Amino acid sequence: MYRILTLNNISVKGLDRLPRERFETSSDIAHPDAVMVRSADLHEREIPDSVLAVGRAGAGVNNVPVAELTNRGVPVFNAPGANANAVKELTIAGMLIAARNICPAWEYARNLKGSDEQLHEAMEANKKNYVGFELPGRTLGIVGLGAIGVKVANSARALGMNVVGYDPQITVDAAWQLDAGVESAHSVGDVMARSDIISVHVPLVDATRGLIDASRLAQVHEGATLLNFSRAEVVEEADVIRSLDEGRLRSYVCDFPSNAIKDHPKVVTLPHLGASTLEAQENCAIMVADQLREYLELGNIRNAVNFPDMSMPRGSKGDRLCVVNANVPNMLGQISGLLAQAGLNIDDMFNKAREKLAYTLVDVEGSVPDSVVEQLSAIDGVLKVRVLR
Repeated sequence: MYRILTLNNISVKGLDRLPRERFETSSDIAHPDAVMVRSADLHEREIPDSVLAVGRAGAGVNNVPVAELTNRGVPVFNAPGANANAVKELTIAGMLIAARNICPAWEYARNLKGSDEQLHEAMEANKKNYVGFELPGRTLGIVGLGAIGVKVANSARALGMNVVGYDPQITVDAAWQLDAGVESAHSVGDVMARSDIISVHVPLVDATRGLIDASRLAQVHEGATLLNFSRAEVVEEADVIRSLDEGRLRSYVCDFPSNAIKDHPKVVTLPHLGASTLEAQENCAIMVADQLREYLELGNIRNAVNFPDMSMPRGSKGDRLCVVNANVPNMLGQISGLLAQAGLNIDDMFNKAREKLAYTLVDVEGSVPDSVVEQLSAIDGVLKVRVLR
């Protein structure tokens, strides 16, 4: 029986992927084997030593102490692409909001006073203040061509827009899915300079923090619109405000309100609605639940942000060893040597590394004694050892 601590409301469709005869799920478990989380900040919580894995039902993991968990040999799973359609739709809505001045026009209409005839006269006299522009023929620049960026690019092409994109780490799968009409930019600055609308779709890491700053905003042409449905911190707010006040940026639409920008007349902020659809929440929960189950029951890894992806079918009817260790020389030799000394024949073995961490699966004929587990755990550089019976 595996015990899963759930933080926030995890979709029932995701929890249903964990059979009740094998898994207990609850928001109140003292010594869980795994944690499923959406937005709760795990940096502020003590994560018990019993935790073998953490699953974040979403794409970003900035609310999870990934480095700390990596040092403990704990994989952190996420759900890349599961909420991509939801964020894509909100990004397209953001473009339309900006292009047609929807929010200020709506606010104006809501505050009209008088009879219907007076409202009509006022509306006709002042609608010129909310003249916008159409999307066909305009250029959308996309920084980040992952699952979301590709969908936004393809939808923009379907709307008749020109699209330029930049992502030095674009995957082969993403490239195959990208509309053939999307042009490749040489840099973030190239995107900024060529676009009428710029949309940012990058994860928040050290390299992307403050990515859109004064130097890059200086490269946009006057009247450009900036969209940010990625993370607040990838944009320097003070620089955006300055660009808006100077008239270089026409508008800024984002998913992250703050006191600095929420009341600015050229800013539209939404309350982090990117993945807030029933479908996205269900998709994320299902993906993470499947990944946690596969790891806990089989030791396989899919979509962990800190472990290598790897999968090995169960070879024999014996035990499976799951070993997390530092990526250093002779680790496999020490593991296989100890198993040989214990008289355990290796039926299958798979090792893969990711940066400074390595992960090894070993199927053996027979049962692994606790004494062997203790010896493996004592090897310098081994972070965690599990036996699957």
